[in-house]
Amino acid sequence: MSKSIIAWTLGAAVLGFAATAVQAQQPPGPPRQGHETTPGGQYSPSLDVLQGEKLEQPGAKPGVPTMTAQEFEQSREIYFQRCAGCHGVLRKGATGKALTPDTTRALGYDYLRNFITFGSPAGMPNWGGSGELTEAQVDMMARYLLNDPPQPPEFGMKEIRDTWKVLIPPAQRPTRKMNAINIANLFSVTLRDTGEVALIDGDSKKIVTIIKTGYAVHISRFSASGRYLFVIGRDAKVDLIDMWMEVPDRVAEIRVGLEARSVETSKMKGWEDRFAIAGAYWPPQFLVMNGDTLEPLKVVGTRGMTVDTQEYHPEPRVASIVSSHYHPEFLVTVKETGKVMMVNYSDLKNLKITEIDAERFLHDGGFDSTGRYFLVAANARNKVAVIDTKDDKLAAMVEVDTTPHPGRGANFVHPKFGPVWATSHLGSDAVVLIGTDPEKHAQYAWKVVETLQGQGGGSLFIKTHPKSRHLYVDTPLHPEPSIAASVAVFDINDLSKEPVILPIGEWSGITEGQRRVVQPEFNKDGNEVWFSVWNSKNQQSAIVVVDDKTMKLKAVIRDPRLITPTGKFNVYNTQNDVY
Repeated sequence: MSKSIIAWTLGAAVLGFAATAVQAQQPPGPPRQGHETTPGGQYSPSLDVLQGEKLEQPGAKPGVPTMTAQEFEQSREIYFQRCAGCHGVLRKGATGKALTPDTTRALGYDYLRNFITFGSPAGMPNWGGSGELTEAQVDMMARYLLNDPPQPPEFGMKEIRDTWKVLIPPAQRPTRKMNAINIANLFSVTLRDTGEVALIDGDSKKIVTIIKTGYAVHISRFSASGRYLFVIGRDAKVDLIDMWMEVPDRVAEIRVGLEARSVETSKMKGWEDRFAIAGAYWPPQFLVMNGDTLEPLKVVGTRGMTVDTQEYHPEPRVASIVSSHYHPEFLVTVKETGKVMMVNYSDLKNLKITEIDAERFLHDGGFDSTGRYFLVAANARNKVAVIDTKDDKLAAMVEVDTTPHPGRGANFVHPKFGPVWATSHLGSDAVVLIGTDPEKHAQYAWKVVETLQGQGGGSLFIKTHPKSRHLYVDTPLHPEPSIAASVAVFDINDLSKEPVILPIGEWSGITEGQRRVVQPEFNKDGNEVWFSVWNSKNQQSAIVVVDDKTMKLKAVIRDPRLITPTGKFNVYNTQNDVY
């Protein structure tokens, strides 16, 4: 998203067009009534880094409106900030429709100008009607999209190596832990708008240190040993942090592209900490690196054919990456082609990649409780793909509700259906439970066994813990402020009961701003749940800690340095895939 974690934005695609010589022949614009900006429509994982790249303006074409250099730059920034996440860097389409010139010029000015202004019930915001864009900006965007799209530069091994820096070589790092921090219960917290992560002691609730990183860190991942922390910003910058130092700090950095979201480390027994991998949005590629220096070893492109129409896609983004516990493999999910690439890192010179056809628009997901099956949401297709990481094959495709957004999901044992994995949704209030035990509960395996009703659409994360009897569901993108500032809590032992609603935003003591409550995260022992109360950059934010057993407020972490806290990652739980 343009302004969020983990991937997050409250913007969506911008459409608009200026008059052309053929506009009189085009169909009328969409209806002006019935617009409804749904929670799902508010979310689009748009690119907000490429707007800063200098791109060459395409040459003018006969019959196409011209733009000044200033108009081109302003329009390009708007597009990459708000639109590219859905419609693609090259406007070839992704979760949103293609906006290539053959399409836009055929639709014409009136139709598309109205579309910007009034939006659509399907989720396209009414940018003009809401005042988010002026008439002049709508006109400017119209002319921009009628022109050929500019293409960002490639970023190959040469460019990658030029960014690689080892700040402290391994030989100069500690040979033993040099601090008294309980690293297993440490939290890495994204401070989205400042380009930093805060390391917070889960025991004392005190900030240990704040580390400058790439812009808007999307995720934090810990090495299998727990010594190293890898964070990746939306600007594709990976920072390696040594947790053994007296004060944990960066020891290496690298950029893997121009825009990115995912990083992971090798976890297979015998390969712990050996390799790291990061996936890019642009260029569409992933990079395998040395695990303790980030030395770039192998860059692999993801351009290829889609799983459904088997047509070539020029910019399939790497959405998420997890590390297999059964083979020396990384599971690389490729959004636009719908493939899961099982990348075997045991021999990089003779790299073996098993491609599994899943479903288009893969996003995020996590393992089942056994660590064998990876469940990943194809959110624009309302499905969850199940990948068997032991046999390296597609185990099932499960139809769920509108726009699933599980994060890593949530595993627990259902009183009737046995082990299940849960996802919430952006586009509906559904909390879907999928059976995950093909051995002892085969009749329920890879089926939706129950659907719970949450507070509404706009959920980004769902969470529980093996030691908890509660299932927490956030709704930070819901348009109703009270819902966005609270979480629903289900009793796993009796799911027939109505969820308990916790007023996390109110408990934070913050009275200003929207107070979006996002991403429940448990501590190591599973007896506390941490929530980010995410406000604007110029407003106060906080972290609220809840006692899981009593569901009562336990602590509020308020610090002027906690600016736009979003994603939180507990070392032990992230290291061991506990969710």
